Amino acid sequence: MKVRLVVGGIGAALSVGAGMVTAVAAPNQPGAVLAGSTSPSTSFDPAKLQSAMDGAHRAGMPGVHAEVRDAGQVWRGASGVADVGTGRPIGPHMRQRVGSITKTFTAAAILQQVEQGRIRLDAPIGDYLPRLVPGARGRQVTVRMLLNHTSGIADYLRSAFPSLQEGSPKSLDDNRFRRFRPAELIEMGLTAPATGEPGGPLGVYSNTNYLLLGQLLEQVTGTTAERYITRNVIERAGLRHTVFPDGPRIQGPHPRMYEALYGLIDPPRDYSVYDMSWVWSTASLVSTVEDLNRFYGKLLGGKIVERSSLAQMQRTVPVIALDGQRIDYGLGLHKVTVPGCGTFWGNHGTVWGAETMSLTRTDGKRQMSVAMNLVRWNQLDASGKPQHHPIDDALSSLYQQAMCGDGNAHARNAAQVPASAP
Repeated sequence: MKVRLVVGGIGAALSVGAGMVTAVAAPNQPGAVLAGSTSPSTSFDPAKLQSAMDGAHRAGMPGVHAEVRDAGQVWRGASGVADVGTGRPIGPHMRQRVGSITKTFTAAAILQQVEQGRIRLDAPIGDYLPRLVPGARGRQVTVRMLLNHTSGIADYLRSAFPSLQEGSPKSLDDNRFRRFRPAELIEMGLTAPATGEPGGPLGVYSNTNYLLLGQLLEQVTGTTAERYITRNVIERAGLRHTVFPDGPRIQGPHPRMYEALYGLIDPPRDYSVYDMSWVWSTASLVSTVEDLNRFYGKLLGGKIVERSSLAQMQRTVPVIALDGQRIDYGLGLHKVTVPGCGTFWGNHGTVWGAETMSLTRTDGKRQMSVAMNLVRWNQLDASGKPQHHPIDDALSSLYQQAMCGDGNAHARNAAQVPASAP
């Protein structure tokens, strides 16, 4: 999820490894090229991708790993460490908490139910969940409004992590092993002041929306949201390392995940062990960069939902993200347009200590998934505004190479766009 919200003057959103170029079927053969391809394209340079990733590590990111795909070629790389205490190296195979990328999975599951006639996009949520969303709000807020954040329902984070409003990270530690119930978090969002009128022209990002969608999914399918999404989205996409966590610990190889909270936690603290009930169907998935590229390739290729449903997902509206920036958001999909490079679809997510970006170009030929294990590294000035950090420039260069290569100078703007996505 994107947890960069400004509360009480605090922004709370929010060793060098080797990479490889491979054919998809042979991921462990460095330098392999798909049959029919004689050399990497000019916009796909493994050496420059690795150099850009190393630059992010040198700038202060403990560890970063990624997978980039271009017309059948695949590069996976990593730079830095998974554990700053032991120096254990990070690797591109590692599991990551992917935050609000989970929203795309939840949205796809909802659209499947729309295809089966169990849900209507423009039906009031009160028709399905009258006890959770009663009264006028239940009659005015539609399923579509939840999906594209135009519901006017506030986010629950301020209530779930109250110390952030006081300039303290105490709530992060208090909630490490706390088991939240979805209805408890939803009530926090519903009782907070509305962010706007339902269906207004400008949406306001809210994680409460996607908790309600998780409850809706359970209501119409008769099973848990986790089980339905696993069987009908994750398994349909052929993902091998994407799961909803069943406890506070990540199963399988993974990095430690360091939260700096804009200098409030110094040195940054590891939050890789955490009960993810605080984000459930909105941002709790664990995945890998390889799985994420595969998922978005399948989704945008019409393999997860029908083409008509995908068209609905790609109908965007302007939405104010939790960090105050305006983004183009559809139904669980974020749109990023880079002049001279193309239009990309995907999502971006952060949780405590982990940040992940996954974007796929409209034609499906260029894909980028990047994961890192330090978040909110910027210091705050006296007014509470995050200050520029060398990591920002290094990530800009990495995203430029990953999305566009050296093909167009305008691509240097790429990092500023997706980094503010939810």
